[in-house]
Amino acid sequence: MSYRNSGRKPDELRDVSLSTGVNPYAEGSCQISWGHTKVLCTASVQANVPRWLKGQGKGWLTAEYGMLPRATGERVDREAVKGKQGGRTVEIQRLIGRSLRSVCDLAVLDGFTLYIDCDVLVADGGTRVASITGAYVAAALAVQDMMAKGQIARNPFVSEVAAVSCGLSEQGAILDMDYGEDSTTIADGNFVMDGRGNWIELQMTAEQRPLGHIERDTMMVLAEKGISELIALQRAALAAV
Repeated sequence: MSYRNSGRKPDELRDVSLSTGVNPYAEGSCQISWGHTKVLCTASVQANVPRWLKGQGKGWLTAEYGMLPRATGERVDREAVKGKQGGRTVEIQRLIGRSLRSVCDLAVLDGFTLYIDCDVLVADGGTRVASITGAYVAAALAVQDMMAKGQIARNPFVSEVAAVSCGLSEQGAILDMDYGEDSTTIADGNFVMDGRGNWIELQMTAEQRPLGHIERDTMMVLAEKGISELIALQRAALAAV
């Protein structure tokens, strides 16, 4: 019998679905539904690069992240109304950008910038990992569009990239926490990996006490399992387009 409120096994993901082509204007788009969490990811192509990259024979990929006012249990003002982004928002959008750039040959994008926008429609834990996973699909669709238009010669992505969260409960390590689990864990982490099994980023934080080596390794094993399942879903979604 499961000790998780959801009834899931310790190594079981929530239900995840990837819907492509949800925005008719963006070069690439994907809505990821991950349990109750929903994130709209779009990829837009612009024929320019940042000034500091001009003449270097490279393109660029950058990301923005935000939550709709009623994505959570209580309404939160848009950050645009406040006049500045919060530290959490900046941290997450930098993580999304880093994760996708790690598997992208920017030289192939010479002269172009891919803008990735991740908008959280509903938040129930794992919005940053859902954003990374959905953003890759949107970006992959955008570069397919670029190749079809003759803007680039080949696919700049050398691999897929996906991410998942893990936590440490009183009963042991658990994969893919919802908000209720995330708010009570002893420790938690976010893990990013490419489709070849290489780690891109590991973020692990002790909330109530430090982690032991075995606990850390167990969380990493769970993360690798979950990410492999997510990458299979990404491949299936892109193959169906």
